[in-house]
Amino acid sequence: MAATAPAPAEPRRQLLGPPPLRTHQARALEALGRAWAAGRSRSWVVLPPGAGKTRVGLETIAEALAGGGASRAVVLSPNTAIQAQWAAAATAHGLEAGTDRDLSSQVTSLTYQSIAVFETDTDVDGDLDRTRKRPAPTEAGALMDRLHPNGRALVETLRDVDGLVLVLDECHHLLEVWGRLLGELLHTVEDAQVLGLTATPPDALTPDQAELVEELFSDVVFRAGVPAVVKEGHLAPFAELAWLTTPTAHENEWLAAEASRWRELTTFLSDPTFGTVPFLSWVTSRFVAPVPTVRSWAELAKAEPALADAALRLCHSGLLELPEGARLLEQHRRDPDADDWVALLDDWATTHLMPSTDPADAAVVETIRAALPSVGHVLTRRGVRRGRTPVDRVLARSHAKTVAAAEIVSHEHATLGDRTRMLVLCDYERASATLPTGLEGVLDAQSGSACSTVETLVADPATAGLSPLMVTGSTVAGAPATLSALATWVYETHPRLAGRLTVTGDGPVATLTGPWSSRHWVAPITSFFEAGHSQVLVGTRGLLGEGWDARRITGLVDLTTATTLTAVVQTRGRALRTDPSWAEKVAVNWSVVCVSDAHPKGGNDWARLVRKHTGFHGVDDDGDIVDGVSHIDPAFSPYAPPPTSTFEAINARMRARAADRDQIRSAWRVGEPYRDEVAATLRVVLRAERTEDEAVADGAATSMPLEIVPAPLVLHRHGIEVRDGTIRPPSTVTWVDTVAAVGTLGGVVGTASGPVTGWYLAAGGVAAVAGGVAGTRSRARGRTRVLSEWVSAQARRAAAAPSVGQVAAAVADALHRAGLTVVGAEAVVVEIHPGGEHRCLLDSTEADAALFAGVLDEALAPIGTQRYVLSRYTMTAAPTLTPRQVRKLRSSRAAVRALAGFRANGEAWHPVPSVLGANASRAAGYLAAWHRWVADGDLLYTSTPEGAGVLAAQQGYDPFDATTVVRRHWR
Repeated sequence: MAATAPAPAEPRRQLLGPPPLRTHQARALEALGRAWAAGRSRSWVVLPPGAGKTRVGLETIAEALAGGGASRAVVLSPNTAIQAQWAAAATAHGLEAGTDRDLSSQVTSLTYQSIAVFETDTDVDGDLDRTRKRPAPTEAGALMDRLHPNGRALVETLRDVDGLVLVLDECHHLLEVWGRLLGELLHTVEDAQVLGLTATPPDALTPDQAELVEELFSDVVFRAGVPAVVKEGHLAPFAELAWLTTPTAHENEWLAAEASRWRELTTFLSDPTFGTVPFLSWVTSRFVAPVPTVRSWAELAKAEPALADAALRLCHSGLLELPEGARLLEQHRRDPDADDWVALLDDWATTHLMPSTDPADAAVVETIRAALPSVGHVLTRRGVRRGRTPVDRVLARSHAKTVAAAEIVSHEHATLGDRTRMLVLCDYERASATLPTGLEGVLDAQSGSACSTVETLVADPATAGLSPLMVTGSTVAGAPATLSALATWVYETHPRLAGRLTVTGDGPVATLTGPWSSRHWVAPITSFFEAGHSQVLVGTRGLLGEGWDARRITGLVDLTTATTLTAVVQTRGRALRTDPSWAEKVAVNWSVVCVSDAHPKGGNDWARLVRKHTGFHGVDDDGDIVDGVSHIDPAFSPYAPPPTSTFEAINARMRARAADRDQIRSAWRVGEPYRDEVAATLRVVLRAERTEDEAVADGAATSMPLEIVPAPLVLHRHGIEVRDGTIRPPSTVTWVDTVAAVGTLGGVVGTASGPVTGWYLAAGGVAAVAGGVAGTRSRARGRTRVLSEWVSAQARRAAAAPSVGQVAAAVADALHRAGLTVVGAEAVVVEIHPGGEHRCLLDSTEADAALFAGVLDEALAPIGTQRYVLSRYTMTAAPTLTPRQVRKLRSSRAAVRALAGFRANGEAWHPVPSVLGANASRAAGYLAAWHRWVADGDLLYTSTPEGAGVLAAQQGYDPFDATTVVRRHWR
């Protein structure tokens, strides 16, 4: 039987008043309007937390109700806190709202659990290795049939509504947990207008999830990223920081003992008598000896990437020779970790040791078998398999992390004073399971829980005065005095709830009990917190980690282990809401990381930090908005944690950055134009002698854009060609008597011993002192000396290595000529940052920028196994003039002739990047661009006898000696 429709809604303009729509709300509604008008019935919108998804949903509902196309709306959300917020927001907008399952209100706010009970993030034991399992696809309707009767009844009621608007808030939960059940639900209400709202960007979806979104919603109707909403001023500027700590002494002792067998094994691995074919000899035979006679390094690395990477890290540590054609990239420039050793051990064991009948090899196998469990692996008959290890639990739940949280809260309070409102997020309220065997006495059973955290904050004199409160789906806890104040607040603001509330417990931490649940207590506790009666809330990610709205939060301490981009965006979103009472609010989000040197898996928590920030964009010290851990600190690497000896200094940097809220706000440049797109940027550090531009940048306080011009002087076999008409010999000579006079003419510094006299000659902005000793010299000798210096300087300039910018321009032009990008060299942007780091970007589409960064990276790399190589001419010795040539320098014309007389006597070879060497036409296009921007030279196909000879002689040669990394910049 169809439910009775409520009274028609009033027109939207009267129904929804101020505040005005935010920029991204208006854009989302415009995009939705076009989608609905085109006949679309299901739409998917992506907006970050705090950007106003609720307003977008309510505007959509009001429009549908007012237009007569809908009779009622149902909003499904993941928890009771968000459910209550939707009901309150709908009422505030003049809509009749309720939470009853009979759908008697204009707008009904329910939780997903109203239809089906499924695993959520709330208050679970927190098994770090648990994985969600969604129901496997079955025949149509099978999953719906398995619902609880109450759920099936609600689905039937939804189906009977004539004109239904269904809003799925935080709908990534449907993808993670329900899977195909969502498809069955939407099939049941086929005539409904369905709006999916989420903060999860499409590129964070797994392939299965992306396929499901495409099937059920088609493409995303509108999306906006966190940085875009910050730029608009609708989210608070923020900084992502990390507090690095080490396990407690007792925990470290246990980790060291666990690692003892592993350390013994790695010691054996360098013993030439350990096995009939020693480990390092085996690795050499697999990854060094066959290159390039059997196959190239590129072929080997493509076939076995994980093993190749592990071998290169052995090279970095000096245990293995670098194979010909191999290059140590950022991920290789660290010592091998346990996973590297395990991968190589697996190869050694399965291909040599286990098939061997020699007793010595059998003994080695048993030694490996005994050591592997200490790093979470086991050796089976089929090779090494991942097992379980309590090491990760110790790092994730170390008591040192809870202590660090208290230190962070104390520091934030010292910075912000009464404005401090900190949220500390944990995975679970308390552990219900016992500790794994071997951890009794090492780790407290509740370590890492919300209960343990609030106990620490209440016990610490530096944070006790902030009245910490724990709020989870089942418990409200804190110091008795704080709970009494909360009970009074509830009585004054929500008298119906306060009648039977009782403070239970006589210890430092008590609980507030009574006839209420999280559905009731979240709102009054939030207002209690925002009013400053409690300045620290400790909660679980399931209740306060998403959807919960408290605008006065100034920062977050993340103690959770969730690493998906969805979880990261949601948790960070709690602190990013703007505060109407504090227009200058800046949020600081802290991740607490525990690292140990005592165990080979001691970097597991660091790896978790890396996963959390992959794809999440934040502002770095230079004001660049980038993803990954580099926005936390430019020295951070995604491939290995910093040494524990540096933690104190790093934490000091973090505290200083957190204290400078004005600098964080300034770095975001709120209000400036933006594109809301991500572009790959190649960062290049030249390890060789710095260029003049780098030297300038080294002393600069900010980045410096580099003007890219074609090579002004080109060295050929037959001489030097001057392409830039502004490069010409000096033409005027002036006598000077003092250092002061020299300073007025060009800023040339003389000696500190007294006046300098001599011939000063300048033109075109170039200044030099000829002579520099007191006494009389003829004008002719002064001219000759200056012209000689000019000729030698220009010859050295012509023979010097090209700039990064010139190579970047050649790459861009070649890609454009090949039809691979829509722009060429005119779109290349190169900045030199303090210290000499180049940042190279192609100002084009995201795909163009990514292609350009990868190709430029290869162009600056050592020669490997490319199909083509090209050269530039060089001089093997410094260009100098003979005395006879110097004496002939009596005019500018003579100087030009002398410069043209220098000839190349050598060649430096460079790789043609694989994309540009895919065929002869592309390679020729790169050669033409190379001639224009970089230098003269020849192109060789390496499959010819001459090309093969050059490749064999030059393979591994690194013409730029550069360190490169690709970073994804938001702009």
